Amino acid sequence: MEPINIVKSVYAPLDRKNVDTDQIISKEFLKRIERTGFGQFVFYHWRFNENGQPNEDFVLNKPAYSGAEILVAQDNFGCGSSREHAPWAILDYGFRVVIAPSFADIFHNNCFKNGILPIRLTEAECDELLAKGIEQAQEIEVNLEAQTVTTGYGKTYTFNIDPYYKKMLLNGWDEISLTFQYEDHIKAYEEKRLVFE
Repeated sequence: MEPINIVKSVYAPLDRKNVDTDQIISKEFLKRIERTGFGQFVFYHWRFNENGQPNEDFVLNKPAYSGAEILVAQDNFGCGSSREHAPWAILDYGFRVVIAPSFADIFHNNCFKNGILPIRLTEAECDELLAKGIEQAQEIEVNLEAQTVTTGYGKTYTFNIDPYYKKMLLNGWDEISLTFQYEDHIKAYEEKRLVFE
């Protein structure tokens, strides 16, 4: 995984509550066996009309939000089924950070395991970000080390994060990478164990 510390980008304002994993990545796109390639299908039924043409009213199809690495949404983001494809699709599309007042627990944990920083801000703070971002594309800076979100309109919000997940993201570690940090200890234990067999 790529380390995350500072992410500075325009953000995509997705002013919707209860965005579930089937809306993030619909079931018909789950046939792939790789962890990559899902980004093209993220929010597919919102991004495209029934004829397959882009829905010009959907935020991700608007040129002003092109290349956004930060997604801002409403309550209960990532609810529904526990499919890990949802964070895979979000990351593959290019989002490194998702900001919302609340997340479904499994989706929240899957974000950390796949190198995405999920940030909980208050409902009022998310409402302000959404309103400003819908009015005009805005750039913000997320600083994981400082645990801040700094806007271009003079506001700085702070967020909490579990120190374990913070360390993982700052170092770009998944759980396997974390295990390898103790490789010398594991090797010493194995060698000691062999002596007693």
